Amino acid sequence: MTSAVIVIPCYNEAERLPVHTFQVFACEDHAVRFLFVDDGSTDDTWRVLEALHRSDPYRFSIYHLPENAGKAEAVRQGVLRAWAAGADYIGYWDADLATPLGAIPAFCNRLDARPDLLIIFGARVRLLGRAITRRAVRHYLGRIFATAASMALGVAVYDTQCGAKLFRTSPEVRALFQQPFVTQWLFDVELLARWIRDSRRMPLRPVEAVVYEYPLQAWRDVAGSKVRPRDGLKACFGLALIYWTYLRPQADPGQCVEPRHGRPRGHDRLRGEAEP
Repeated sequence: MTSAVIVIPCYNEAERLPVHTFQVFACEDHAVRFLFVDDGSTDDTWRVLEALHRSDPYRFSIYHLPENAGKAEAVRQGVLRAWAAGADYIGYWDADLATPLGAIPAFCNRLDARPDLLIIFGARVRLLGRAITRRAVRHYLGRIFATAASMALGVAVYDTQCGAKLFRTSPEVRALFQQPFVTQWLFDVELLARWIRDSRRMPLRPVEAVVYEYPLQAWRDVAGSKVRPRDGLKACFGLALIYWTYLRPQADPGQCVEPRHGRPRGHDRLRGEAEP
């Protein structure tokens, strides 16, 4: 049975984290473990995570960033730490479980069946027979953004921003997370841009050959989301920054812009570090 470690970035999730859902899933027959990254929360998130870790130290590991670094950096640091576990696959998932945990084994099965693939992106496709529940305004803003992202990247991608991703633990994939991201919320687009940039200077397969968008069976808007429709303007600037940094013809292939928050260091203790 293939194994997976899923990174869960958490910022002020003490009231929203569905602890019981994680515990029930952990009791099922699969080889999935979780690494929760507390991104400098100011509420009781760390206390909640400590209790979850104590309930099952093997399935639930926790890592604390002393200051809020943003979701992009929390995911990046979590993914790099999870790599030490030696799992077959590493991914990240939104803490509110807008994408049900049941999709994780499906993602793993897809990578098992397709050794040519390296990356699975969850895709919120509104098809008959699927339970994709999304507010209309967010759906249509998402379609506009997806079109803009496809144009910036030069590839047809349906949904970059779904918070459910899974990666094969290959050196090429790990390289995507080595440097801090230049954007806070569009790092999923950045991952694709980094692959496209690297494929221009290294013998990598085209991004279309290694990334698979998996149409989800279920997804739902969860109350309390930190993303707002007004963030659309920021997203436009973010796409422009990604294009300028990685994809413009004159861009330096090795260029990386340090994010404004720097590179924060995590808590000295990683609970369950040897076995996330």
